[in-house]
Amino acid sequence: MAFAILQEVGEDNPKAVVATTILAFSISSIVTGLVFFLLGACKLGSLIGFFPRHILVGCIGGVGWFLFVTGIEVAARLEGNLAYNLTTLKALIRPETLPLWLTPLGLALLLMVIQRRWRHPLIVPIYFICVPLVFYLVVLCIPNLGVEDLRRTGWVFEAPMADQPWWHFYTLYGIIPSRTQLISDFKETNWGALAQAFPAMLALTFFGILHVPINVPALGVSTGEDNLDVDRELIAHGVSNALSGLSGSIQNYLVYTNSLLFIRSGGDSRVAGVLLAIATTGILFAGTGIIGFIPIMVVGSLIFLLGMDLLIEALYDTWGRVNHLEYFTIMAIIFSMAAWDFVFGILVGIILSTFFFVVQASRKTAIRATFSGSVAKSTVRRHPFQQKFLKQVARQIYVCKLSGYMFFGTIGSVEKAIREFLEDKQFEENPIRYLVMDFTLVPGVDYSAAETFIRMRRLLDAKAIHLILSGVKDGSDVARGLQSVGMWSDGTEEGVKNFEDLNAALEWCENDLLRVYYEKKELMTKKPRDLLGIKPVYFCLLVDVPKSSPPPSGTLHSIPDHFGSSPRQQIVHDAAASAIKEERHFGATALSKPSSYQNFRQPMPLLMQIFHDLSDKNEDFWFKIAPFFVKETIPAGTVLWNQGVCKSALTI
Repeated sequence: MAFAILQEVGEDNPKAVVATTILAFSISSIVTGLVFFLLGACKLGSLIGFFPRHILVGCIGGVGWFLFVTGIEVAARLEGNLAYNLTTLKALIRPETLPLWLTPLGLALLLMVIQRRWRHPLIVPIYFICVPLVFYLVVLCIPNLGVEDLRRTGWVFEAPMADQPWWHFYTLYGIIPSRTQLISDFKETNWGALAQAFPAMLALTFFGILHVPINVPALGVSTGEDNLDVDRELIAHGVSNALSGLSGSIQNYLVYTNSLLFIRSGGDSRVAGVLLAIATTGILFAGTGIIGFIPIMVVGSLIFLLGMDLLIEALYDTWGRVNHLEYFTIMAIIFSMAAWDFVFGILVGIILSTFFFVVQASRKTAIRATFSGSVAKSTVRRHPFQQKFLKQVARQIYVCKLSGYMFFGTIGSVEKAIREFLEDKQFEENPIRYLVMDFTLVPGVDYSAAETFIRMRRLLDAKAIHLILSGVKDGSDVARGLQSVGMWSDGTEEGVKNFEDLNAALEWCENDLLRVYYEKKELMTKKPRDLLGIKPVYFCLLVDVPKSSPPPSGTLHSIPDHFGSSPRQQIVHDAAASAIKEERHFGATALSKPSSYQNFRQPMPLLMQIFHDLSDKNEDFWFKIAPFFVKETIPAGTVLWNQGVCKSALTI
């Protein structure tokens, strides 16, 4: 943001550059506070859960790299940003520069080694108190070496301007008429450059938003705090950022590493936080004179420590915990942020995550399970002869249960599975007549997936297979997606049937097969003299004339085409013939017996007919329960049972 404003305003007007930059920082704080507050007030603290975790980890790693590079810039006293070129490398390895940044880097590595062996809360604060003490002890041992020499050679920070009040910062916004008034007219601000920096303000806001939903839960886990309310933290951050921006300061948010460092050093209470705020305010009023005596290695080692901690968290701690594609995304984000900028790294992470998600989703099939009609049956109670017939032909019903959102990444596996199932060799071994696609576990269908269903429908039509949809409610997202491509049927269109549940779809398939059974039964029970007045087509149908033979002129086309010579049609034909013969044989045997139960009144004949193939008990056994069944005639439209209504008795 600062360099963009510098490029717009120009280096010849430093006051305008500084005034515009710090005002942009303040506005960014206000925008960040507003966004934080709205997120918390709208209870959107869990929104970050929809953001891929490895992208956030990559952002943390990118921040760690920024800190590491900043540590080099600060410690080596480089002018401007660190450039990845040979000139910068030569500057870093110069004899007078190399010790400046290697010393704090070594101090940070030493502290990390100490922390791995000892984890006492006072290790870090004592360490950073001892570093300047040891530094000045060494300086005292070197003759003719003063503080000014250390500042000139880059070992100690430059001393700030003397006699500057604590509110001198506000003078940078513009020209103050008198030193006793904190009034600024912002006349040095370049409003055009400020407007051009607004996209960078939004990026800075997004950068701040990343921290709270990630670092707050992470800090709660590290400290064992279970009473955590992310929405409350967002509101608190919103208020603090808004106040900071209105007072002319920059963004503020919880930093995981600093907070954990403070807590592990004993600052694990509200009192400690208040004391820290009071101490910081005291330093503010005391002025900046102490900065001129702080060794740069102290600040450099702290920056190196924080940067390396974040890099370890992003690259080392995730090794073996994420898959290879996610780890590659983390590295790509860090590399992109290091080579370009933070926003570009996030964009690269989003693109890679989307691409890899599609790749991973396409590897897993969206077909949850497949069933044959012999296994998946409707709950309708069937006559025993109907059950026998369906048992032989129900394998022509094929149920495919889908799950998950159907989009261009998952629908490919469904189409591939259907095409493989309909291959000539496999289809000959297991010919089907009905394909039931169950959408009960499908929340939605995108346009690409809906178009794929159209292709599958044409493929099924070529095989004379009925496509049946189940689990699709009218008005649902799935229904709207299918309607957008003309896949949805209003009940009159041939080839597609829609049912709200799988049981209804299976019942329709079974009824359609039973229709063939009863049409076959009607033809087989006709007497020869009944056929004299009918054209030869009926006789031809009885002896299974191949379907390819053209029917004679004037043939009644109402006769179904189920009775053909294809394997699929032959299965239905043979099953129907077998069931009809068994039914006729059973009826003839029963009528030939003088003491047949057919001579009894109902419900004895019905009971014996139902249970004859399920039990070997004679009529004496079933006669005992016959009195419990009473025939009742119920008018059409009568309500037999209301769900949730309890009655003492129900007479049917």
